[in-house]
Amino acid sequence: MSIIGQGRALLCGVAIGVVAVAGTATAQVARFERFRYDGKAQERITVRPGFYRNPILSGYYPDPSVTRVGDDYYLVNSSFAHFPGLPVFRSKDLVNWTQIGNAIDRPEQLDYTGRRVSQAVFAPDISFHNGTFYIANTCVECGGNFVITATDPAGPWSQPIWLPFEGIDPSLYWEGDRAFIVNNRAPAEPPRYDGHRAIWVQEYDWRAGKMVGESTQLINGGVDLAKKPVWIEGPHVLRKQGWYYLTAAEGGTSDNHSQVVFRSRSLRGPFVPYAGNPILTQRDLPPGRAHPVTSAGHAKLVQTQNGDWWATFLATRPYADGLYNIGRETFLLPVTWQDGWPHILARGVPIPFTAPRPKLPAGAKPTLPTSGNFGYSDNFAGTRLAMQWIGIRTPKRPFHRVAGGMLELQPGARFGDLNGVPSFVGRRQQHHVATVSVTMRYQPGKDGARAGLAAVQNDRSLLLFGVTRVQGKPVIALWTRAGADGDTLVASAPIDAAKPVTLTLRADGGKMGFDYAVGGRRRTLRDGVDGRFLSTTRAGGFVGTVIGPFDES
Repeated sequence: MSIIGQGRALLCGVAIGVVAVAGTATAQVARFERFRYDGKAQERITVRPGFYRNPILSGYYPDPSVTRVGDDYYLVNSSFAHFPGLPVFRSKDLVNWTQIGNAIDRPEQLDYTGRRVSQAVFAPDISFHNGTFYIANTCVECGGNFVITATDPAGPWSQPIWLPFEGIDPSLYWEGDRAFIVNNRAPAEPPRYDGHRAIWVQEYDWRAGKMVGESTQLINGGVDLAKKPVWIEGPHVLRKQGWYYLTAAEGGTSDNHSQVVFRSRSLRGPFVPYAGNPILTQRDLPPGRAHPVTSAGHAKLVQTQNGDWWATFLATRPYADGLYNIGRETFLLPVTWQDGWPHILARGVPIPFTAPRPKLPAGAKPTLPTSGNFGYSDNFAGTRLAMQWIGIRTPKRPFHRVAGGMLELQPGARFGDLNGVPSFVGRRQQHHVATVSVTMRYQPGKDGARAGLAAVQNDRSLLLFGVTRVQGKPVIALWTRAGADGDTLVASAPIDAAKPVTLTLRADGGKMGFDYAVGGRRRTLRDGVDGRFLSTTRAGGFVGTVIGPFDES
């Protein structure tokens, strides 16, 4: 399947910046055309009529928050220090999703300077009230908790309204014309152990944009404080048949991740944990099972217009030994209610790759798929990048332009410079088995200058594949940076840089191959490269691999 220049290009183009460069490209300007992505899942799944496929958003789309407005559903994900950030999706049926914008798409909204890739914006929550959409969020080490608003979920979204409390993961609960924020904060006592946190509630005056009244601790530690539960977070409140239900993630974001639930007759508590907790986890399953889904949690429940309940949540699909390069993904499962409690999945039951679809009118299949096996191409038509392109940290100045079917990059900061912005834009790797290619025109103007295709997990775990100059001569080269501050040269070969070069990256789980073509002749620079250092498990953090053009001239 081929998709040319997908997305509402205006948002991403404004966010990353447009380079005002007149005339033809110089030796210090890298130009790219025909970006192509083809991916397929490791698991072989047949989706029967009337069923859908998990995950519903493949690749690095963690911490999903969902809300319904009439017959439409909206979803937002974490994006950490990638910019533009907080991708917003719309769906009619909870299965087919189309990205409609990025809630953080202007440099003046948030400043990620100095932030590592897995810092900045965590766990957004989306809601709707009185004609306005709200996203509550946290910018870790770059301002704290905030709320942004929009009358159109595609944007523009407002400047942040900063909130005066510590912690992470705020979400809005609406009751009539009043709003309350629940979030993860420190407990009302000295922490008893590492990971001892609490859930609090406080009223939010949405008209004035400020917190009012007292803060109340609802949950101390988690389901059973005596068992030292860790990292209670991602809380959401809903009301059903006279009960207030508080759902939250517990156990950390790795294999012990889970979703738990509490209930109370009063919003201020006391909240009692469900005896059958957790209502979602995969931590009890055998680690050596085929095609595992792991680390499930961080769910949010939504009720359809016909009264059914569903949950979006994150989980991962390791290719081996808990390793996954593509990040945490968005899954969907039905919610049933038994004896006054919600159930997502019974203990010991694997998350299914297919399940019966919601009883909703089928939504249109998106032009750019988000689930299953798919491919797309971007020929850089028009003058703006599609909204799916993201960079690292907030740009302080323009560094690219799109014109004449090409993406042109100006040199930027080096990867690893936390106070700078690399000249890099990429797309999420959405499959463990993927082929990514781009054609480039670049003549390095000095020894050490380089441009090409980068696969980036974070500033210390990445690889660079492209054209450079050594002792005055152009070469094609591959470097890796595996949890380090410097690069290791893996392979190089002479090249005629006066001609267009097509770079191809092939990923198959933890193995990678690198091909290049000049003048119609294709060669392999290196095959069987160990790419496991790009897994979140080894690189650390909370994101997935992003692949795209770079320029370090």
